[in-house]
Amino acid sequence: MTFDAFRSYCLAKKGVTEETPFGDDTLVFKVGGKMFALTGISSFTGINLKVDPEVGVELHEQYSWVLPGYHMNKRHWITIDMMGAIKEKLLKSWIDNSYNLVVAKLPKSIRLSIL
Repeated sequence: MTFDAFRSYCLAKKGVTEETPFGDDTLVFKVGGKMFALTGISSFTGINLKVDPEVGVELHEQYSWVLPGYHMNKRHWITIDMMGAIKEKLLKSWIDNSYNLVVAKLPKSIRLSIL
């Protein structure tokens, strides 16, 4: 997946905004004001995604290119090394999961306005 494809996929989700709160080179995708994905802009070598802690452990064990979230809470975030052999369909399912985890934790009024 290219940077542009990743960005387009994230932005196509309902209620998603993009920001650069950590500087000009880190693109953050939010839903309801909460982060669900982030990546470098000039160097698209890794993607951070929110994950259920138990699933995160399983992914670390199953894939060598799935690491604890870089500069994130290692229990709730993973970093996907984009130099790894990840299939686009699998990456999209992980992006979807991250988005859905965040939406599920939003206050009901915000969830309803998004969906």
